[in-house]
Amino acid sequence: MKKIFFLSTIAFSFLVSSCTKDLNQAPISSQTTATFYQSPSDFIQGINAVYADLRGYPDRLAYLSEIRSDNIYGVSVTVRDWDPINNFAPGISANTYVEEGWSTDFNGIFRANTVLDQITKNGSYVGSASLATRLQAEARYLRAFYYFDLVKYYGKLPIIDHPVTAIEATSIARSPVADVYKLIIADLQFAAANLPASYTGVDIGRATKYAAEATLAQVYMARSGSTYGIEGPGLGSNEWNLALPLLNDIINSGQFVFNPSYTSIFSYSNQSPAPGTNKEAVFDVMYLSGASGTSSIYGADFPWQLAPNTYFLSLKDTKSNGSLEIIPVSNNLTNSYATADVRKAQTIYTKGYTYSGTMEIRPFFQKWIDISKIPTTSRFDWGINFIAIRYTDILMLKAECILNGATGSQTDVDAIVNQVRTRAGLPSITGVTKAQLLDERRREFADEGSRWFDLQRSGNLLTIMNAWRTTEDTQNKINPITANYILYPVPQSQLDAAPGLYTQNPGY
Repeated sequence: MKKIFFLSTIAFSFLVSSCTKDLNQAPISSQTTATFYQSPSDFIQGINAVYADLRGYPDRLAYLSEIRSDNIYGVSVTVRDWDPINNFAPGISANTYVEEGWSTDFNGIFRANTVLDQITKNGSYVGSASLATRLQAEARYLRAFYYFDLVKYYGKLPIIDHPVTAIEATSIARSPVADVYKLIIADLQFAAANLPASYTGVDIGRATKYAAEATLAQVYMARSGSTYGIEGPGLGSNEWNLALPLLNDIINSGQFVFNPSYTSIFSYSNQSPAPGTNKEAVFDVMYLSGASGTSSIYGADFPWQLAPNTYFLSLKDTKSNGSLEIIPVSNNLTNSYATADVRKAQTIYTKGYTYSGTMEIRPFFQKWIDISKIPTTSRFDWGINFIAIRYTDILMLKAECILNGATGSQTDVDAIVNQVRTRAGLPSITGVTKAQLLDERRREFADEGSRWFDLQRSGNLLTIMNAWRTTEDTQNKINPITANYILYPVPQSQLDAAPGLYTQNPGY
């Protein structure tokens, strides 16, 4: 399964047109599509190309979630592309990371639409009804995954549920968030009903019914969050009771295991698709290192995105790269770990290092870095998967649902949190509150991209972030954080492609 995400893009590259800078996002010409889907393997390649747009997903979480949150104080000496994200600057509609999030997710959506359209038109070539249904379910899961990613960042979106031409794309306006959610929920319900519980062989790592249930639970929980008075992901819908049965089904399935060792969750030797490995992974973005040719790399680059280049250079490693400047973990997060908490050493590098005569003592994220596994050929070829949905998260989301009124008891909540704390080497606590759960999630999932979305959902994002800004922002770089900044702007390229079609999000 490691192969399917990215190797397929070579075979598919002649089919897919660019959509990174404008609305001309019809990914496959009608003529080429009509002649390509002629066998089961063609449809498999088609769905694999939809997975391929997950490759940069963990990088996006690093820049649009971690750096945006109170986990990082990313102020650079020379202004970098992440600085305005960190600083809540209003003029970021043309920012590299803002542009990438929109274009890559929509590219995945258009690819999914093409596969679904071709199954409808040329389903006789798929080979069997069961495979056709599974591929439909995979495509709809991934379409929902990409749309959910988008709605959390940008709010209102154009709903595109079938292949469109470039001209047609320039006439599809943004729809209300509630309507976008209708498509997401329908897709995830279909996926959960039609995806298998597990796979074998080369198919290990494809979306399962439990991945669909987990994402659907996250959708219900995001919808249940505060609206903050904006057209964002929170609808105040109070659907915690809809999320809980989905989480319970995953927990009761027996497919996943709470790993007793925190560090082994992120071990390079504990990776799918080897049978029996990493039972913490409900759904992960899979990479293939060491299979690169002269011009194609299929490994990961996310391990070094938030670590500085000078750190790798201090190790006399000239291939791993790293950020152009250090992107420090905030003092607030670093100091929140108890002395005995084993998660801190796994997550944050605090030892300091010297490069070119300069001592760097600021901490940075290292959760996914193993210096014994530094790739020898390319900084884009790290051999570790990214766990997009972790079993520990399923447990802690259940606790959150209960604290928000879903069926369950305080004893249930305490048991979940103390299971997490015991693994971290910490004593048990009782009477866990929402605030305590939010803090525990922050330490558990730091450098995994969940913090910004946890804050969105909590209803306390503005209070927490502005209090953090007051104490952390010693350089006075971060603007006051208002509700409008919970969303990112619509990318400037999209506004320019069809003037007047989209209205920019307020505040930008």
